[in-house]
Amino acid sequence: MVEAKFGVGQPHKRIEDAALLVGGGRYVADAAATSDAFAAYVVRSPHAHARFTLNDVDSVRAMPGVRLVLTAAETADLGSMPMAATITIVGEDRLAVPPHPVLAEDTVRHVGDAVAFIVAETLDQARDAAEAMEIHWEPLPAVAELAAAAAEGAPVVWAERPGNVAFTSEFGHADACQAAFAKATHVVRLRLVNNRLVTNYIEPRGVLAEVEESGRIRLTLGSQGSHTLRNAIADKVLNWDREDLRVITPDVGGGFGTKMFPFCEYPLAALAAKLLGHGVAWIGDRNEHFQGDSHGRDNITDVALALDGEGRFLALEVDTLSNMGAFLAYYGPYIPWGGASMLPGVYRIGAFHARVRGIYSHTVPVDAYRGAGRPEAAYVIERIVDAAARQIGIAPEELRRRNFIPPDAMPYRTNTGRLYDSGEFDGHMTRALAVADYAGFPSRAAKAGAGGKLRGIGFACYIEACGGGGAEPAFLTLEADGGVTVKIGSQASGQGHQTAYAQLVSAELQLPLERVRVLQGDTDDLPSGSGTGGSRSIPIGGAAVAGAARKMSENLKRLGADALEADAADLEFLDGALVVAGTDRRLTLAELANLPAATPEDLRATDAFSAPEATYPNGTHVCEVEIDPDTGAVEIVGYVVVDDFGATVNPLLLAGQVHGGIVQGIGQALLERTVFDDEGQLLTASFMDYALPRAADVPDIHFETRNVRCRTNPLGVKGAGEAGTIGSCPAVMNAVVDALWRGHGIDHLDMPATPAAVFDAISRVRAAA
Repeated sequence: MVEAKFGVGQPHKRIEDAALLVGGGRYVADAAATSDAFAAYVVRSPHAHARFTLNDVDSVRAMPGVRLVLTAAETADLGSMPMAATITIVGEDRLAVPPHPVLAEDTVRHVGDAVAFIVAETLDQARDAAEAMEIHWEPLPAVAELAAAAAEGAPVVWAERPGNVAFTSEFGHADACQAAFAKATHVVRLRLVNNRLVTNYIEPRGVLAEVEESGRIRLTLGSQGSHTLRNAIADKVLNWDREDLRVITPDVGGGFGTKMFPFCEYPLAALAAKLLGHGVAWIGDRNEHFQGDSHGRDNITDVALALDGEGRFLALEVDTLSNMGAFLAYYGPYIPWGGASMLPGVYRIGAFHARVRGIYSHTVPVDAYRGAGRPEAAYVIERIVDAAARQIGIAPEELRRRNFIPPDAMPYRTNTGRLYDSGEFDGHMTRALAVADYAGFPSRAAKAGAGGKLRGIGFACYIEACGGGGAEPAFLTLEADGGVTVKIGSQASGQGHQTAYAQLVSAELQLPLERVRVLQGDTDDLPSGSGTGGSRSIPIGGAAVAGAARKMSENLKRLGADALEADAADLEFLDGALVVAGTDRRLTLAELANLPAATPEDLRATDAFSAPEATYPNGTHVCEVEIDPDTGAVEIVGYVVVDDFGATVNPLLLAGQVHGGIVQGIGQALLERTVFDDEGQLLTASFMDYALPRAADVPDIHFETRNVRCRTNPLGVKGAGEAGTIGSCPAVMNAVVDALWRGHGIDHLDMPATPAAVFDAISRVRAAA
């Protein structure tokens, strides 16, 4: 590819932003507001666990404006909400999946569980009907917190799953691990809590269901992939032919994994529209998001690291409990299972064994959230490595250097079967520490101490797996006006696909980015689409766009050769035209498209790339903090990240992705707490109680790349969309613990390191002194 003013590697500003910044975006709520659709409201359980009966529903149906009331009785023919995860388990022949009805029949299992779907002419009328619905509740024992749900004698979510164990999976070899621990000079142990998060994208979910002239139902909804949702809803829930359901995704205000999944409101809206012969819109609010959308993270891990006398890693033993919530969400079981495969991190480890147990609780289900298991894995290995360095008295950078997988070992097969193709881990760690002035930290710590503050520095060297999986075909067409249309089944939700894909096209055809139109989100446009998840849009989708653009370039050169009376080898693209090199003979792309000899096949190109292996982005995050011991307040005073993303398509877009991920990691490390009471009530169900990071919580971030080209991707890129969340949590927490250790000998603290948590830890040490 050519690196030119329109092409790959250039820091173009996002071309999609102009419309969004002046209110030109069109989201689901906009589509609903400009339609004549009826309004839908979901009646949800106020109890975490209860039996219930609905009484006198007909009276509700007769209320002013009410058009339809759906309960379990009217939706009995619908299938269960689907679960698509495939994992390997032990102790059972297959993963047991409990039923997850679109509307609960007689028992609810978490606060927010849906029990009725009311459609009325206005939202106020639907809300009035919901308040008038007579429901007799019989509360039952409930358990929400993970440790309590896994404890002996806990209330059971599903009678057929004693102990609330949803599944057990194992990796590696327990016997070899035990043997390595038996001969170890040092053994370091740690229990880590990876706190539960609410995903909190800026645009709550919603759906508009409309009846087309043919009678087909059209759903407009915010998603990360229209085909994925269409197929899941039609095949598994509604039991309709796929041709009877069209899904359109307009602009999307963030997804972070959660908008990839089917939720009950989608098939309910489709069914309601079909029954009424009229449009139905459900637009969720923030409180419904907290109680009805899948959450993320929520693990408890016991980890042990065995080392020899030289500090070499002999073995790693991991035992993880992962909260599944009340039901198995769409990819829920895969998240801890897939994440466990990344537990060895960037290190050579002699022996490895891990056990992962999914645990049911009376809470909203847990599923993928930005990083989807890989942040949890990186947090485990990077926290235990820092703990080991502290315990055995080796500098954390030196301990890592002794155990890094060296570049000359690539490709490297890990204990869990992952195949790393490339990486220079010591290289980016050394660079990040230099940029962060790691050597000058002692003087800064002394200055902070003189002012009564605690100073700490910590870092994390992460690696993750993403950008793999099946093909995502790209379809390119040269239009009559000389512009190029790209159709692809990935889905933007704020990443900048329009700009990135346009750059890949322009790299071959040398036309301005504004002349490339990217179409996504309509199941009528493409036969299939995998959507966006796992940082696939550039490694997989981008590779397909680049391949199709290259084929189009070849097609157009063959087409233009006759018209220009030149050999195709002498032709090149320049400023949106095909020119004969060294002459003034040229044809614009519009002229090429309108040549009498041009056939549809000449003006179209398609390509697809199926990855033989995931890509493995990696890097080092360095965080420096200052703590006020009298309040517990933590301030991040420095942040450096040096990443290896293989190659860079657009450095501005890349920096934005990394910055956003880091902020989410800071939020988890220092602020975000999802708290339930003993009865399973969510106490942090709004922004009054749930703290998200604000501008004042975010430091200046120094970001740079030290790329090592990916050997398994035609663009050389490694996925970048989730990397910021993966390195940030362990870096921040290692810095916090470093400050507490230097000041008070405190060697452990769990996330989130809120002022209250930090102050409590310091107070307990002071009280014992």
